[in-house]
Amino acid sequence: MTARQETAAKVGLVVFVSLFVLFFLQRFGANRVLALGDEVPGFNLRGQDDQIVSLADFEDQIVVLNFWATWCAPCIEEMPSLNRFEERYAGKGVRVVAISVDEDPDAYREFLAKNEIKFLTLRDPARRISLEYGTFKLPESYVINRERRLLRKVIGAADWTSPEMLSYFDGLLAAGGS
Repeated sequence: MTARQETAAKVGLVVFVSLFVLFFLQRFGANRVLALGDEVPGFNLRGQDDQIVSLADFEDQIVVLNFWATWCAPCIEEMPSLNRFEERYAGKGVRVVAISVDEDPDAYREFLAKNEIKFLTLRDPARRISLEYGTFKLPESYVINRERRLLRKVIGAADWTSPEMLSYFDGLLAAGGS
């Protein structure tokens, strides 16, 4: 290899490494990963009754924000425990708000009716909100405190009525929801 070829190879390697680093350091639009303690993005979406629902509507409540879809097997597996969780904490300062990324509105409505979902569900077929939260796998849930800060992120299906989960939320409520 000549000196010129060696220099060209070194320059090429430096350019490649620089581009590689820049690629992984940049944030792609609104798609970012939220860290614990970060303020979470707000949202405005239509509910089943065609009313606009906003994260701000849940002032003074801890919110479990769950991203899901009717075609997602782990999401379907998780729904009964979210139903029981919502029933347990109804009126106690904790709310489940689930955002479906389903594109098919009929499949969404049929699923809700068939499975008797008791918690609030919204649709975001464009996945705009899930991108703002940095969601990359379904289901994904975000525990948000009363100050709209991220307390916990759960990736994958969870048993929301497990002793560990109930203890966690009972502790949050005892501490004032922070």
